[in-house]
Amino acid sequence: MVLKRPRKGNSTECHYWGYSFHWTDLHRSEEELHPLVHTYDSLADECVTRLNRIPTEGDSDKPFKKDLYALLEKHADKDPKLQELWTQVNTIPDWVDWAQIQRGQDVFFRYGLPILNVLSFESLLGGMGAIRVVETLARTGGFGAKVVRRRLLETLQHVLQVNSSAEGMKPGGEGHVSSVRVRLLHSCVRLKIMSLVEQKPDYYDIEKYGTPINDLDCIGTINTFCSSVVYLGLPRQGIFLSTQEIEDYIALWRLVAYYMGTPTEPFENASRARATMESLLISEIDPTEIGKVLAKNIIIGLENTAPAYASKEFMEALSRLLNGDMLADELDIPRSTLYYRLMVWGYCFWVSGVSYVVPRISFLDRFAISVRRKFFNRMLLDEKMGLGGEARFEFKYVPTLTRTTRVGQRRSTKFERPGVENLARLGLLAAFTGIVTICLSLLFALRILPANPLLQVVRV
Repeated sequence: MVLKRPRKGNSTECHYWGYSFHWTDLHRSEEELHPLVHTYDSLADECVTRLNRIPTEGDSDKPFKKDLYALLEKHADKDPKLQELWTQVNTIPDWVDWAQIQRGQDVFFRYGLPILNVLSFESLLGGMGAIRVVETLARTGGFGAKVVRRRLLETLQHVLQVNSSAEGMKPGGEGHVSSVRVRLLHSCVRLKIMSLVEQKPDYYDIEKYGTPINDLDCIGTINTFCSSVVYLGLPRQGIFLSTQEIEDYIALWRLVAYYMGTPTEPFENASRARATMESLLISEIDPTEIGKVLAKNIIIGLENTAPAYASKEFMEALSRLLNGDMLADELDIPRSTLYYRLMVWGYCFWVSGVSYVVPRISFLDRFAISVRRKFFNRMLLDEKMGLGGEARFEFKYVPTLTRTTRVGQRRSTKFERPGVENLARLGLLAAFTGIVTICLSLLFALRILPANPLLQVVRV
């Protein structure tokens, strides 16, 4: 997957997974990043261990049923370690600019549909090529074909809450609370896998993969929600953000990283965030058999389901566009027919056209952001299209010594209702209409040129 090997400190051109860049001093080699696989959020682990010892009433006292965030809030002043974590997540870093956070949230809703496609089919599905991350995901069972859709909707809930409002990202706001809940959930998964390793040392190879959900894994996760979106996923759909939009969007996710106990230095500015993404392309992407299984389950689990109602073939074609043919081949994503390649081209023509026109008309931009914010939240909570209620990020997919993830079976190829592919058809129609209009205009111009007296005088 590499045409030229990078050398630290120069501008060697590198080609990884269909993406090219120049190696700089901001980039980090695999050797430099490796120590991060053995460091992790130890503070959260200590706190989760203590919180699980606190007795609660009824079913909530059963393993993995406790509301850890509520317990942390209630008992923070009774334990110095809990107080340390509570103080940390409720202290706003000096570098936070709330106006910038709001602008970053507007970026998400300004380019809502193409960003959601990136998160689903490039960040998540393409992320199944990350050699370490898939080893943890496969052991939870949360990416089985029958449950993966709900798992993705819960992730979408976190994304929407993070982008709700600037107030929502302040302590006690919905974005802040959900980020802390996800942090505690990650700790639960890590502690559980480590406890299984104590029972059976070969259950998970810590020497090879590092500590589960380590600092490098968490940096990679934040990267897929911000840097990969603005530098990979959107450009591959024909959408290029302004420098200000990129800085704002990355600043938002830097704050999310802080709340989630993830090192924030890799996202301190756009240049650093881009170098982090490119470094991770080198060090982390190395697809394995289990990664192929999880990638296939994502498409199988989302086929012809709300809200996109997309066919398997369309999602595969979109995945190949967003991830590039090299990575798609390694993940066993089938090659697309000409029909579906054209469909994806039409889709990109449509979303890039809308993304170019609407943001340039101020009142339309504000209106579109407001409408999408309401629609996405309404869709998420809808019983048929979404979760049917707000998730609390409970520890539902619990690793066991016997649990693993296998390739699922397709349920049905029958379409229930029109979906996102209609946008592709509109895009193709718009492109065809535009081409025909331009051709007819040129033909008309050529026909009238000889009859134009002024042009005849100029020729003489």
